[in-house]
Amino acid sequence: MPDRLYFTDSDEANALIASDPMALLVGFALDQQVTVQKAFAGPLAVRERLGALDAATLAAADLEAVFRERPAVHRFPGAMAQRVHALAVHVRDTYDGDAARVWTQAADGDELRANLAALPGFGEMKVKALGAVLAKRFGVEAAQDLVPWHPTLGDVDSPQALAEYQAAKREHKAEWSKARARS
Repeated sequence: MPDRLYFTDSDEANALIASDPMALLVGFALDQQVTVQKAFAGPLAVRERLGALDAATLAAADLEAVFRERPAVHRFPGAMAQRVHALAVHVRDTYDGDAARVWTQAADGDELRANLAALPGFGEMKVKALGAVLAKRFGVEAAQDLVPWHPTLGDVDSPQALAEYQAAKREHKAEWSKARARS
């Protein structure tokens, strides 16, 4: 298990998402329409404002107020507060609040894919990205089948690797946009 994931500019946030499975899930839930750095700094901001980041605390809290406090946790604080609340309720009710059980209880790649896809706000891209992180950074055997052919956050093992991943992602999006415009 890594002592940190290099997804933010904050060493404390990087350590949190590596050591706390709920923080990792919250970061992935927030990874939409904001930078990777902003998304994965979110769990630390929520913990600092709320005092805890466990599923029961998140499920019981008024997360909208927490997300809207300045600086906002996400550019869409209301929608993301609802998503994180739904995620916390799911983890609390399905896994007795133990977020790591999402992957530790999966017998194989198919079961892990189903567990991840059942998480509120987790579509196919997030399933693959989280699967790649679990396989490449945490050594989760069941996640090996989820690793896509293209670079993901699972390949990020340093601040430099994050910069390279983001540059490649921007280039890929630009090429995809050009191809769409031509068709």
